[in-house]
Amino acid sequence: MLMPTPEAAALLAEAQALADCPPEQIARRLIELRQLYREQPALFGHPTQALLRAAAERVSAAKAQAQSARALTVLAEVFGYPSFRAGQLEIIEEILAGRDCVGVMPTGAGKSVTYQIPARLLGGITLVVSPLISLMKDQVDAMREVGIRATFLNSSLEAEDRAERIAGLRRGDYELLYAAPEGIDGAVGRLLGSLDLRLIAVDEAHCISEWGHDFRPAYRNLSGLKERFGGLPVLALTATATERVKNDIIGQLALREPHVVRGSFYRQNLRLYAVKKGQSHGTGQGVREMILALVRARRGEPGIVYCLSRKSADSTAEFLVSKGIRAAAYHGGMRPEARAQTQDRFIRDDVEVVCATIAFGMGIDKSNVRFVIHRDMPRSIEGYYQEIGRAGRDGAASDCILFYSWADVLSLEAMSERSEAEDPDVVNQARLAVRRMYDLADAGECLWRRLAEHFDEEIANCGASCGLCNGLDIIRLAAAVRVPARRPIRAHESGAVVDTATTDAACTAATDGDLFDRLRQLRKTLADQRGVPAYVIFSDRTLADMAARRPRSGAALLEVHGVGNAKLMQYGDAFLEEIGRSER
Repeated sequence: MLMPTPEAAALLAEAQALADCPPEQIARRLIELRQLYREQPALFGHPTQALLRAAAERVSAAKAQAQSARALTVLAEVFGYPSFRAGQLEIIEEILAGRDCVGVMPTGAGKSVTYQIPARLLGGITLVVSPLISLMKDQVDAMREVGIRATFLNSSLEAEDRAERIAGLRRGDYELLYAAPEGIDGAVGRLLGSLDLRLIAVDEAHCISEWGHDFRPAYRNLSGLKERFGGLPVLALTATATERVKNDIIGQLALREPHVVRGSFYRQNLRLYAVKKGQSHGTGQGVREMILALVRARRGEPGIVYCLSRKSADSTAEFLVSKGIRAAAYHGGMRPEARAQTQDRFIRDDVEVVCATIAFGMGIDKSNVRFVIHRDMPRSIEGYYQEIGRAGRDGAASDCILFYSWADVLSLEAMSERSEAEDPDVVNQARLAVRRMYDLADAGECLWRRLAEHFDEEIANCGASCGLCNGLDIIRLAAAVRVPARRPIRAHESGAVVDTATTDAACTAATDGDLFDRLRQLRKTLADQRGVPAYVIFSDRTLADMAARRPRSGAALLEVHGVGNAKLMQYGDAFLEEIGRSER
Protein backbone atom coordinates (compact mmCIF):
# COMPACT_ATOMS: atom_id res chain seq x y z
CA MET A 1 0.00 0.00 0.00
CA LEU A 2 1.45 3.32 -1.05
CA MET A 3 1.98 5.89 1.67
CA PRO A 4 0.52 9.34 0.92
CA THR A 5 3.02 12.03 0.10
CA PRO A 6 3.60 14.69 2.77
CA GLU A 7 1.58 17.14 0.66
CA ALA A 8 -1.35 14.71 0.38
CA ALA A 9 -1.19 13.94 4.11
CA ALA A 10 -1.23 17.66 4.93
CA LEU A 11 -4.22 18.14 2.64
CA LEU A 12 -6.08 15.29 4.37
CA ALA A 13 -5.37 16.86 7.77
CA GLU A 14 -6.66 20.20 6.52
CA ALA A 15 -9.84 18.57 5.18
CA GLN A 16 -10.41 17.05 8.61
CA ALA A 17 -9.84 20.40 10.32
CA LEU A 18 -12.32 22.19 8.04
CA ALA A 19 -15.18 20.49 9.88
CA ASP A 20 -14.60 22.87 12.82
CA CYS A 21 -14.34 26.07 10.75
CA PRO A 22 -17.12 28.65 10.13
CA PRO A 23 -18.99 28.16 6.83
CA GLU A 24 -17.62 31.44 5.39
CA GLN A 25 -14.03 30.28 5.95
CA ILE A 26 -14.79 26.86 4.47
CA ALA A 27 -16.30 28.46 1.35
CA ARG A 28 -13.22 30.63 0.76
CA ARG A 29 -10.83 27.70 1.20
CA LEU A 30 -12.88 25.41 -1.06
CA ILE A 31 -12.48 27.88 -3.92
CA GLU A 32 -8.70 27.63 -3.57
CA LEU A 33 -8.77 23.83 -3.20
CA ARG A 34 -10.84 23.43 -6.36
CA GLN A 35 -8.12 25.23 -8.30
CA LEU A 36 -5.47 23.01 -6.68
CA TYR A 37 -7.46 19.91 -7.65
CA ARG A 38 -7.44 20.98 -11.30
CA GLU A 39 -3.65 21.32 -11.15
CA GLN A 40 -2.73 18.32 -8.92
CA PRO A 41 -5.64 15.85 -8.64
CA ALA A 42 -3.30 13.11 -7.30
CA LEU A 43 -3.08 14.96 -3.97
CA PHE A 44 -6.77 14.35 -3.33
CA GLY A 45 -7.31 10.77 -2.15
CA HIS A 46 -10.76 9.32 -1.59
CA PRO A 47 -10.88 10.19 2.14
CA THR A 48 -9.89 13.79 1.36
CA GLN A 49 -12.50 14.10 -1.37
CA ALA A 50 -15.21 12.70 0.92
CA LEU A 51 -14.31 15.17 3.66
CA LEU A 52 -14.32 18.11 1.23
CA ARG A 53 -17.69 17.08 -0.19
CA ALA A 54 -19.08 17.00 3.36
CA ALA A 55 -17.62 20.46 3.97
CA ALA A 56 -19.20 21.76 0.76
CA GLU A 57 -22.58 20.35 1.80
CA ARG A 58 -22.23 22.12 5.12
CA VAL A 59 -21.58 25.40 3.32
CA SER A 60 -24.60 24.84 1.08
CA ALA A 61 -26.81 24.07 4.07
CA ALA A 62 -25.63 27.18 5.90
CA LYS A 63 -26.21 29.30 2.80
CA ALA A 64 -29.70 27.86 2.34
CA GLN A 65 -30.51 28.53 5.99
CA ALA A 66 -29.32 32.12 5.67
CA GLN A 67 -31.34 32.58 2.46
CA SER A 68 -34.45 31.19 4.16
CA ALA A 69 -33.97 33.61 7.05
CA ARG A 70 -33.61 36.50 4.59
CA ALA A 71 -36.76 35.38 2.77
CA LEU A 72 -38.71 35.30 6.04
CA THR A 73 -37.44 38.79 6.87
CA VAL A 74 -38.68 40.11 3.51
CA LEU A 75 -42.01 38.36 4.04
CA ALA A 76 -42.47 40.11 7.39
CA GLU A 77 -41.01 43.53 6.60
CA VAL A 78 -42.36 43.95 3.06
CA PHE A 79 -45.61 41.97 3.08
CA GLY A 80 -46.42 41.96 6.79
CA TYR A 81 -46.96 38.19 7.04
CA PRO A 82 -45.53 36.21 9.98
CA SER A 83 -45.02 32.90 8.17
CA PHE A 84 -45.06 31.29 4.73
CA ARG A 85 -47.96 29.30 3.38
CA ALA A 86 -47.43 25.66 2.48
CA GLY A 87 -45.00 25.25 -0.42
CA GLN A 88 -43.94 28.89 -0.71
CA LEU A 89 -40.60 28.66 1.11
CA GLU A 90 -39.75 25.37 -0.60
CA ILE A 91 -40.09 27.02 -4.01
CA ILE A 92 -38.19 30.14 -2.94
CA GLU A 93 -35.27 28.05 -1.63
CA GLU A 94 -34.98 26.20 -4.94
CA ILE A 95 -34.99 29.45 -6.93
CA LEU A 96 -32.41 31.11 -4.66
CA ALA A 97 -30.22 28.04 -5.13
CA GLY A 98 -30.38 28.60 -8.91
CA ARG A 99 -32.54 25.58 -9.71
CA ASP A 100 -35.60 25.31 -11.95
CA CYS A 101 -38.90 24.68 -10.22
CA VAL A 102 -42.52 23.85 -11.06
CA GLY A 103 -45.14 25.00 -8.58
CA VAL A 104 -48.60 23.43 -8.89
CA MET A 105 -50.50 25.42 -6.29
CA PRO A 106 -54.18 26.28 -6.02
CA THR A 107 -55.51 29.76 -6.66
CA GLY A 108 -55.17 31.71 -3.44
CA ALA A 109 -52.14 29.76 -2.24
CA GLY A 110 -49.87 32.78 -2.73
CA LYS A 111 -48.00 31.77 -5.88
CA SER A 112 -46.90 35.34 -6.61
CA VAL A 113 -44.86 35.56 -3.40
CA THR A 114 -42.65 32.76 -4.74
CA TYR A 115 -41.16 35.10 -7.36
CA GLN A 116 -41.69 38.45 -5.63
CA ILE A 117 -39.41 37.61 -2.70
CA PRO A 118 -36.63 36.18 -4.93
CA ALA A 119 -36.92 39.37 -7.02
CA ARG A 120 -35.95 41.36 -3.93
CA LEU A 121 -33.20 38.94 -2.84
CA LEU A 122 -31.59 38.12 -6.20
CA GLY A 123 -31.15 41.70 -7.38
CA GLY A 124 -31.29 42.53 -11.08
CA ILE A 125 -34.64 42.01 -12.80
CA THR A 126 -37.15 39.18 -12.50
CA LEU A 127 -39.25 38.66 -15.64
CA VAL A 128 -42.82 37.54 -14.98
CA VAL A 129 -44.65 36.19 -18.03
CA SER A 130 -48.42 36.40 -17.63
CA PRO A 131 -51.33 36.22 -20.10
CA LEU A 132 -53.41 38.56 -17.96
CA ILE A 133 -52.79 41.97 -19.54
CA SER A 134 -55.82 43.47 -17.79
CA LEU A 135 -54.38 42.43 -14.44
CA MET A 136 -50.84 43.77 -14.85
CA LYS A 137 -51.55 47.34 -13.74
CA ASP A 138 -53.16 46.14 -10.52
CA GLN A 139 -50.26 43.74 -9.90
CA VAL A 140 -47.76 46.54 -10.35
CA ASP A 141 -49.82 48.89 -8.15
CA ALA A 142 -49.87 46.21 -5.43
CA MET A 143 -46.10 45.83 -5.60
CA ARG A 144 -45.51 49.55 -5.38
CA GLU A 145 -47.74 49.74 -2.32
CA VAL A 146 -45.42 47.33 -0.45
CA GLY A 147 -42.26 48.99 -1.74
CA ILE A 148 -41.22 46.63 -4.54
CA ARG A 149 -40.15 48.42 -7.73
CA ALA A 150 -42.25 46.92 -10.51
CA THR A 151 -43.45 47.79 -14.00
CA PHE A 152 -45.13 46.15 -16.97
CA LEU A 153 -44.83 46.24 -20.75
CA ASN A 154 -47.79 45.33 -22.94
CA SER A 155 -49.89 46.57 -25.83
CA SER A 156 -51.98 48.87 -23.62
CA LEU A 157 -49.16 51.43 -23.21
CA GLU A 158 -48.72 54.59 -25.23
CA ALA A 159 -45.37 54.96 -27.04
CA GLU A 160 -44.02 57.64 -24.70
CA ASP A 161 -44.91 55.73 -21.55
CA ARG A 162 -43.41 52.56 -23.00
CA ALA A 163 -40.14 54.35 -23.86
CA GLU A 164 -39.86 55.73 -20.30
CA ARG A 165 -40.34 52.28 -18.80
CA ILE A 166 -37.76 50.73 -21.12
CA ALA A 167 -35.26 53.41 -20.16
CA GLY A 168 -35.98 52.74 -16.49
CA LEU A 169 -35.45 49.01 -16.96
CA ARG A 170 -32.08 49.62 -18.59
CA ARG A 171 -31.08 51.92 -15.70
CA GLY A 172 -31.97 49.23 -13.18
CA ASP A 173 -34.92 51.16 -11.70
CA TYR A 174 -37.08 48.06 -11.42
CA GLU A 175 -36.95 44.67 -9.72
CA LEU A 176 -39.99 43.11 -11.43
CA LEU A 177 -41.07 43.23 -15.07
CA TYR A 178 -44.47 41.84 -16.09
CA ALA A 179 -44.90 41.00 -19.79
CA ALA A 180 -47.34 39.05 -21.95
CA PRO A 181 -46.15 35.99 -23.89
CA GLU A 182 -47.06 37.68 -27.17
CA GLY A 183 -44.38 40.30 -26.51
CA ILE A 184 -41.54 37.82 -26.03
CA ASP A 185 -41.10 37.41 -29.80
CA GLY A 186 -41.36 41.16 -30.35
CA ALA A 187 -40.02 44.32 -28.76
CA VAL A 188 -39.99 42.93 -25.22
CA GLY A 189 -37.94 39.97 -26.36
CA ARG A 190 -35.38 42.25 -28.01
CA LEU A 191 -35.18 44.35 -24.85
CA LEU A 192 -34.51 41.40 -22.56
CA GLY A 193 -31.02 40.88 -23.96
CA SER A 194 -29.94 44.26 -22.60
CA LEU A 195 -31.27 43.69 -19.07
CA ASP A 196 -29.73 42.12 -15.99
CA LEU A 197 -32.16 39.21 -15.78
CA ARG A 198 -31.86 36.94 -12.74
CA LEU A 199 -35.08 34.89 -12.84
CA ILE A 200 -37.84 34.01 -15.31
CA ALA A 201 -41.24 33.25 -13.77
CA VAL A 202 -43.96 31.84 -16.04
CA ASP A 203 -47.41 32.31 -14.53
CA GLU A 204 -50.41 30.27 -15.73
CA ALA A 205 -47.83 27.83 -17.13
CA HIS A 206 -50.49 25.29 -18.12
CA CYS A 207 -51.25 27.60 -21.05
CA ILE A 208 -48.11 26.27 -22.78
CA SER A 209 -49.51 22.73 -22.93
CA GLU A 210 -51.89 21.66 -25.64
CA TRP A 211 -53.10 19.04 -23.15
CA GLY A 212 -54.15 21.76 -20.72
CA HIS A 213 -57.67 23.20 -20.44
CA ASP A 214 -56.54 26.68 -21.51
CA PHE A 215 -53.88 26.18 -24.21
CA ARG A 216 -52.55 29.46 -25.67
CA PRO A 217 -50.26 29.19 -28.70
CA ALA A 218 -48.42 32.43 -27.76
CA TYR A 219 -46.91 30.59 -24.79
CA ARG A 220 -44.86 28.51 -27.21
CA ASN A 221 -42.79 31.70 -27.69
CA LEU A 222 -41.22 30.91 -24.33
CA SER A 223 -39.68 27.60 -25.31
CA GLY A 224 -36.18 28.99 -25.93
CA LEU A 225 -35.96 31.48 -23.05
CA LYS A 226 -33.88 29.34 -20.72
CA GLU A 227 -31.21 28.55 -23.31
CA ARG A 228 -31.22 32.11 -24.61
CA PHE A 229 -30.39 33.57 -21.20
CA GLY A 230 -27.63 31.22 -20.21
CA GLY A 231 -29.58 28.80 -18.09
CA LEU A 232 -31.23 31.27 -15.71
CA PRO A 233 -33.52 29.59 -13.18
CA VAL A 234 -37.08 29.29 -14.48
CA LEU A 235 -40.11 29.05 -12.22
CA ALA A 236 -43.29 27.64 -13.80
CA LEU A 237 -46.49 28.25 -11.84
CA THR A 238 -49.98 26.89 -12.38
CA ALA A 239 -53.08 26.27 -10.30
CA THR A 240 -54.19 23.14 -12.15
CA ALA A 241 -52.02 20.59 -13.93
CA THR A 242 -52.42 16.88 -14.41
CA GLU A 243 -49.27 14.75 -14.58
CA ARG A 244 -49.41 14.92 -18.37
CA VAL A 245 -49.69 18.71 -18.40
CA LYS A 246 -46.91 19.07 -15.83
CA ASN A 247 -44.54 16.97 -17.94
CA ASP A 248 -45.46 18.99 -21.03
CA ILE A 249 -44.67 22.22 -19.17
CA ILE A 250 -41.24 20.86 -18.22
CA GLY A 251 -40.51 19.81 -21.79
CA GLN A 252 -41.79 22.95 -23.49
CA LEU A 253 -39.83 25.26 -21.17
CA ALA A 254 -36.72 23.02 -21.34
CA LEU A 255 -36.47 22.90 -17.54
CA ARG A 256 -33.46 21.04 -16.18
CA GLU A 257 -34.35 18.46 -13.54
CA PRO A 258 -36.84 20.84 -11.94
CA HIS A 259 -37.95 20.51 -8.38
CA VAL A 260 -41.73 20.01 -8.35
CA VAL A 261 -43.83 21.44 -5.52
CA ARG A 262 -47.41 20.28 -5.58
CA GLY A 263 -49.60 22.08 -3.08
CA SER A 264 -52.84 20.71 -1.76
CA PHE A 265 -55.92 21.47 -3.82
CA TYR A 266 -57.92 21.65 -0.60
CA ARG A 267 -58.66 25.22 0.51
CA GLN A 268 -60.20 25.09 3.95
CA ASN A 269 -61.49 28.67 3.84
CA LEU A 270 -63.74 27.92 0.83
CA ARG A 271 -67.04 26.33 1.83
CA LEU A 272 -68.51 24.39 -1.10
CA TYR A 273 -72.21 23.72 -1.60
CA ALA A 274 -74.01 21.88 -4.44
CA VAL A 275 -77.69 22.68 -4.92
CA LYS A 276 -79.75 20.73 -7.41
CA LYS A 277 -82.11 22.89 -9.44
CA GLY A 278 -85.78 22.19 -8.88
CA GLN A 279 -85.31 21.64 -5.16
CA SER A 280 -86.45 24.74 -3.24
CA HIS A 281 -85.30 23.47 0.18
CA GLY A 282 -88.65 24.46 1.67
CA THR A 283 -88.34 28.08 0.58
CA GLY A 284 -90.64 27.92 -2.44
CA GLN A 285 -87.98 29.84 -4.40
CA GLY A 286 -86.60 29.30 -7.87
CA VAL A 287 -82.90 29.59 -8.69
CA ARG A 288 -83.10 33.32 -9.38
CA GLU A 289 -84.78 34.04 -6.01
CA MET A 290 -82.31 31.75 -4.21
CA ILE A 291 -79.42 33.72 -5.71
CA LEU A 292 -81.03 36.96 -4.54
CA ALA A 293 -81.37 35.58 -1.01
CA LEU A 294 -77.73 34.43 -1.02
CA VAL A 295 -76.55 37.85 -2.16
CA ARG A 296 -78.73 39.72 0.33
CA ALA A 297 -77.43 37.55 3.14
CA ARG A 298 -73.95 38.81 2.20
CA ARG A 299 -74.94 42.45 1.86
CA GLY A 300 -71.98 44.67 1.02
CA GLU A 301 -69.63 41.79 0.22
CA PRO A 302 -68.15 41.36 -3.28
CA GLY A 303 -69.17 38.28 -5.23
CA ILE A 304 -69.38 36.70 -8.68
CA VAL A 305 -72.35 34.90 -10.22
CA TYR A 306 -71.23 32.70 -13.12
CA CYS A 307 -73.84 32.06 -15.83
CA LEU A 308 -73.89 29.71 -18.79
CA SER A 309 -74.95 32.26 -21.41
CA ARG A 310 -74.69 35.98 -22.11
CA LYS A 311 -78.47 36.26 -21.97
CA SER A 312 -78.50 34.64 -18.53
CA ALA A 313 -75.75 36.97 -17.28
CA ASP A 314 -77.71 40.02 -18.46
CA SER A 315 -81.04 38.90 -17.03
CA THR A 316 -79.53 37.90 -13.67
CA ALA A 317 -77.78 41.26 -13.33
CA GLU A 318 -80.95 43.16 -14.27
CA PHE A 319 -82.95 41.17 -11.71
CA LEU A 320 -80.47 41.88 -8.91
CA VAL A 321 -80.34 45.58 -9.81
CA SER A 322 -84.16 45.73 -9.66
CA LYS A 323 -83.90 44.42 -6.09
CA GLY A 324 -81.44 47.08 -4.98
CA ILE A 325 -78.18 45.16 -5.45
CA ARG A 326 -75.23 46.94 -7.02
CA ALA A 327 -74.78 44.41 -9.81
CA ALA A 328 -73.47 44.42 -13.38
CA ALA A 329 -73.13 41.97 -16.25
CA TYR A 330 -69.88 40.95 -17.93
CA HIS A 331 -69.57 38.84 -21.08
CA GLY A 332 -67.98 38.70 -24.51
CA GLY A 333 -70.99 40.29 -26.22
CA MET A 334 -70.47 43.63 -24.50
CA ARG A 335 -68.42 46.47 -25.91
CA PRO A 336 -64.79 46.31 -24.69
CA GLU A 337 -65.09 49.65 -22.90
CA ALA A 338 -68.25 48.45 -21.12
CA ARG A 339 -66.51 45.26 -19.97
CA ALA A 340 -63.52 47.25 -18.80
CA GLN A 341 -65.73 49.63 -16.84
CA THR A 342 -67.59 46.78 -15.12
CA GLN A 343 -64.32 45.11 -14.19
CA ASP A 344 -62.82 48.35 -12.93
CA ARG A 345 -65.86 49.22 -10.81
CA PHE A 346 -65.93 45.72 -9.34
CA ILE A 347 -62.24 45.81 -8.49
CA ARG A 348 -62.75 49.18 -6.78
CA ASP A 349 -65.80 47.99 -4.80
CA ASP A 350 -68.23 50.28 -6.66
CA VAL A 351 -70.08 47.18 -7.89
CA GLU A 352 -70.86 44.39 -5.42
CA VAL A 353 -71.82 41.55 -7.75
CA VAL A 354 -70.72 40.71 -11.28
CA CYS A 355 -72.93 38.31 -13.26
CA ALA A 356 -70.61 36.84 -15.81
CA THR A 357 -69.84 34.14 -18.29
CA ILE A 358 -66.50 32.33 -18.07
CA ALA A 359 -64.95 35.31 -19.92
CA PHE A 360 -64.70 36.94 -16.48
CA GLY A 361 -62.20 36.01 -13.81
CA MET A 362 -58.81 35.32 -15.38
CA GLY A 363 -57.97 39.01 -15.20
CA ILE A 364 -59.14 39.40 -11.62
CA ASP A 365 -56.81 39.38 -8.64
CA LYS A 366 -59.36 40.79 -6.19
CA SER A 367 -58.51 39.27 -2.84
CA ASN A 368 -61.77 40.05 -1.03
CA VAL A 369 -64.30 38.17 -3.18
CA ARG A 370 -66.47 36.60 -0.48
CA PHE A 371 -68.69 34.36 -2.59
CA VAL A 372 -68.88 32.68 -6.00
CA ILE A 373 -72.24 31.39 -7.21
CA HIS A 374 -72.61 29.18 -10.26
CA ARG A 375 -76.10 29.83 -11.61
CA ASP A 376 -75.42 27.05 -14.09
CA MET A 377 -73.07 24.09 -14.04
CA PRO A 378 -69.52 24.72 -15.40
CA ARG A 379 -68.14 22.87 -18.41
CA SER A 380 -65.49 20.95 -16.47
CA ILE A 381 -64.09 20.30 -13.03
CA GLU A 382 -60.97 22.24 -14.01
CA GLY A 383 -63.09 25.24 -14.94
CA TYR A 384 -65.10 24.93 -11.73
CA TYR A 385 -61.95 24.85 -9.63
CA GLN A 386 -60.51 27.89 -11.40
CA GLU A 387 -63.73 29.84 -10.91
CA ILE A 388 -64.28 29.06 -7.22
CA GLY A 389 -60.62 30.01 -6.83
CA ARG A 390 -61.62 33.67 -7.35
CA ALA A 391 -63.07 33.62 -3.84
CA GLY A 392 -61.21 34.00 -0.57
CA ARG A 393 -57.78 34.75 -1.94
CA ASP A 394 -56.99 36.64 1.26
CA GLY A 395 -57.55 33.48 3.29
CA ALA A 396 -60.83 34.64 4.87
CA ALA A 397 -63.89 32.39 4.86
CA SER A 398 -65.89 32.48 1.61
CA ASP A 399 -68.82 30.54 0.16
CA CYS A 400 -69.05 28.80 -3.21
CA ILE A 401 -72.57 27.69 -4.21
CA LEU A 402 -73.10 25.54 -7.29
CA PHE A 403 -76.56 25.18 -8.87
CA TYR A 404 -76.70 22.22 -11.25
CA SER A 405 -79.08 19.96 -13.16
CA TRP A 406 -79.11 17.33 -15.87
CA ALA A 407 -80.61 20.00 -18.15
CA ASP A 408 -77.30 21.88 -17.76
CA VAL A 409 -75.48 18.78 -19.00
CA LEU A 410 -77.67 18.60 -22.10
CA SER A 411 -77.24 22.34 -22.76
CA LEU A 412 -73.46 22.14 -22.47
CA GLU A 413 -73.28 19.08 -24.71
CA ALA A 414 -75.40 20.85 -27.33
CA MET A 415 -73.10 23.88 -27.15
CA SER A 416 -70.06 21.63 -27.72
CA GLU A 417 -71.67 19.99 -30.72
CA ARG A 418 -72.51 23.39 -32.24
CA SER A 419 -68.99 24.69 -31.69
CA GLU A 420 -66.48 25.05 -34.49
CA ALA A 421 -64.45 22.08 -33.28
CA GLU A 422 -64.36 19.61 -36.16
CA ASP A 423 -62.37 16.96 -34.29
CA PRO A 424 -64.87 14.44 -32.87
CA ASP A 425 -62.33 13.54 -30.18
CA VAL A 426 -62.41 17.13 -28.91
CA VAL A 427 -66.22 17.08 -28.77
CA ASN A 428 -66.15 13.73 -26.96
CA GLN A 429 -63.60 14.98 -24.41
CA ALA A 430 -65.81 18.00 -23.75
CA ARG A 431 -68.81 15.69 -23.27
CA LEU A 432 -66.91 13.52 -20.79
CA ALA A 433 -65.72 16.61 -18.89
CA VAL A 434 -69.31 17.84 -18.49
CA ARG A 435 -70.48 14.48 -17.16
CA ARG A 436 -67.59 14.28 -14.71
CA MET A 437 -68.62 17.71 -13.45
CA TYR A 438 -72.21 16.52 -12.96
CA ASP A 439 -71.02 13.39 -11.15
CA LEU A 440 -68.95 15.55 -8.79
CA ALA A 441 -71.94 17.76 -7.93
CA ASP A 442 -74.46 14.91 -7.62
CA ALA A 443 -72.33 12.35 -5.76
CA GLY A 444 -73.65 13.13 -2.28
CA GLU A 445 -70.13 12.85 -0.87
CA CYS A 446 -67.60 15.29 0.53
CA LEU A 447 -67.12 17.79 -2.29
CA TRP A 448 -63.55 18.61 -1.35
CA ARG A 449 -62.51 14.96 -1.21
CA ARG A 450 -64.04 14.25 -4.62
CA LEU A 451 -62.52 17.43 -6.07
CA ALA A 452 -59.05 16.55 -4.77
CA GLU A 453 -59.39 13.01 -6.17
CA HIS A 454 -59.87 14.47 -9.64
CA PHE A 455 -56.45 16.12 -9.32
CA ASP A 456 -54.81 12.90 -8.04
CA GLU A 457 -54.73 14.00 -4.40
CA GLU A 458 -56.09 11.90 -1.57
CA ILE A 459 -57.59 13.70 1.42
CA ALA A 460 -60.03 12.73 4.13
CA ASN A 461 -63.49 14.25 4.28
CA CYS A 462 -63.07 17.98 4.87
CA GLY A 463 -65.09 17.97 8.09
CA ALA A 464 -66.58 21.46 7.83
CA SER A 465 -65.80 23.04 4.45
CA CYS A 466 -68.59 21.57 2.34
CA GLY A 467 -72.35 21.33 2.76
CA LEU A 468 -72.32 17.57 3.23
CA CYS A 469 -69.72 17.66 6.02
CA ASN A 470 -70.91 20.77 7.87
CA GLY A 471 -74.58 19.80 7.58
CA LEU A 472 -75.66 23.32 6.67
CA ASP A 473 -78.52 24.03 4.29
CA ILE A 474 -77.11 27.17 2.70
CA ILE A 475 -80.40 27.95 0.94
CA ARG A 476 -82.53 27.78 4.11
CA LEU A 477 -79.96 29.85 6.00
CA ALA A 478 -79.99 32.56 3.34
CA ALA A 479 -83.79 32.63 3.19
CA ALA A 480 -83.95 33.08 6.97
CA VAL A 481 -81.74 36.20 6.95
CA ARG A 482 -83.73 39.40 7.33
CA VAL A 483 -81.97 42.44 5.90
CA PRO A 484 -83.20 46.01 5.40
CA ALA A 485 -84.51 46.43 1.87
CA ARG A 486 -82.80 48.82 -0.49
CA ARG A 487 -84.81 50.85 -2.91
CA PRO A 488 -84.21 49.92 -6.57
CA ILE A 489 -81.26 51.46 -8.41
CA ARG A 490 -80.80 52.12 -12.08
CA ALA A 491 -78.19 50.43 -14.19
CA HIS A 492 -75.93 52.72 -16.21
CA GLU A 493 -76.11 52.10 -19.95
CA SER A 494 -72.48 50.98 -20.00
CA GLY A 495 -73.29 48.00 -17.81
CA ALA A 496 -71.97 49.45 -14.55
CA VAL A 497 -74.33 50.53 -11.77
CA VAL A 498 -74.94 53.82 -9.97
CA ASP A 499 -75.69 53.18 -6.29
CA THR A 500 -78.34 55.30 -4.62
CA ALA A 501 -78.87 52.95 -1.69
CA THR A 502 -77.97 53.58 1.88
CA THR A 503 -74.82 51.91 3.12
CA ASP A 504 -74.82 48.83 5.31
CA ALA A 505 -73.20 50.74 8.16
CA ALA A 506 -76.14 53.16 8.23
CA CYS A 507 -78.54 50.24 8.60
CA THR A 508 -76.84 48.65 11.60
CA ALA A 509 -76.09 49.68 15.14
CA ALA A 510 -72.54 50.22 16.29
CA THR A 511 -71.11 46.78 17.04
CA ASP A 512 -67.69 45.15 17.03
CA GLY A 513 -68.28 44.66 13.32
CA ASP A 514 -68.89 48.38 12.95
CA LEU A 515 -65.17 49.12 13.33
CA PHE A 516 -64.48 46.69 10.48
CA ASP A 517 -67.02 48.57 8.33
CA ARG A 518 -65.43 51.92 9.23
CA LEU A 519 -61.97 50.60 8.39
CA ARG A 520 -63.31 49.25 5.12
CA GLN A 521 -64.79 52.67 4.26
CA LEU A 522 -61.48 54.35 5.09
CA ARG A 523 -59.71 51.84 2.84
CA LYS A 524 -62.13 52.66 0.02
CA THR A 525 -61.54 56.40 0.44
CA LEU A 526 -57.75 56.00 0.40
CA ALA A 527 -57.92 53.65 -2.59
CA ASP A 528 -60.05 56.10 -4.57
CA GLN A 529 -57.61 58.90 -3.78
CA ARG A 530 -54.68 56.81 -5.02
CA GLY A 531 -56.52 55.31 -7.99
CA VAL A 532 -55.90 51.70 -6.93
CA PRO A 533 -58.19 48.80 -5.95
CA ALA A 534 -59.22 48.80 -2.29
CA TYR A 535 -57.66 45.38 -1.61
CA VAL A 536 -54.28 46.77 -2.69
CA ILE A 537 -54.36 49.01 0.40
CA PHE A 538 -55.24 46.19 2.84
CA SER A 539 -57.10 42.90 2.46
CA ASP A 540 -60.31 42.10 4.31
CA ARG A 541 -58.34 39.68 6.45
CA THR A 542 -56.00 42.49 7.46
CA LEU A 543 -58.90 44.80 8.36
CA ALA A 544 -60.58 42.05 10.38
CA ASP A 545 -57.36 41.42 12.31
CA MET A 546 -56.96 45.16 12.80
CA ALA A 547 -60.50 45.48 14.15
CA ALA A 548 -59.94 42.55 16.51
CA ARG A 549 -56.56 43.77 17.83
CA ARG A 550 -57.37 47.52 17.91
CA PRO A 551 -53.68 48.54 17.81
CA ARG A 552 -52.77 51.87 19.47
CA SER A 553 -49.26 52.37 18.04
CA GLY A 554 -47.21 51.81 14.91
CA ALA A 555 -45.37 48.92 16.57
CA ALA A 556 -48.68 47.26 17.44
CA LEU A 557 -49.97 47.88 13.91
CA LEU A 558 -46.98 45.98 12.51
CA GLU A 559 -48.24 42.92 14.41
CA VAL A 560 -51.41 42.92 12.30
CA HIS A 561 -51.49 40.34 9.51
CA GLY A 562 -50.57 41.99 6.20
CA VAL A 563 -49.07 45.23 7.54
CA GLY A 564 -45.46 45.75 6.44
CA ASN A 565 -43.10 48.68 6.78
CA ALA A 566 -44.11 50.48 3.58
CA LYS A 567 -47.83 50.33 4.35
CA LEU A 568 -47.22 51.39 7.93
CA MET A 569 -45.49 54.50 6.62
CA GLN A 570 -48.23 55.25 4.07
CA TYR A 571 -51.39 54.39 5.95
CA GLY A 572 -50.54 53.80 9.61
CA ASP A 573 -51.59 57.20 10.94
CA ALA A 574 -54.93 57.17 9.11
CA PHE A 575 -55.94 53.74 10.39
CA LEU A 576 -54.70 54.36 13.92
CA GLU A 577 -56.71 57.58 13.99
CA GLU A 578 -59.85 55.76 12.83
CA ILE A 579 -59.37 53.07 15.49
CA GLY A 580 -58.88 55.75 18.13
CA ARG A 581 -61.99 57.61 16.95
CA SER A 582 -64.08 54.47 17.37
CA GLU A 583 -63.24 54.34 21.07
CA ARG A 584 -64.17 57.91 21.95
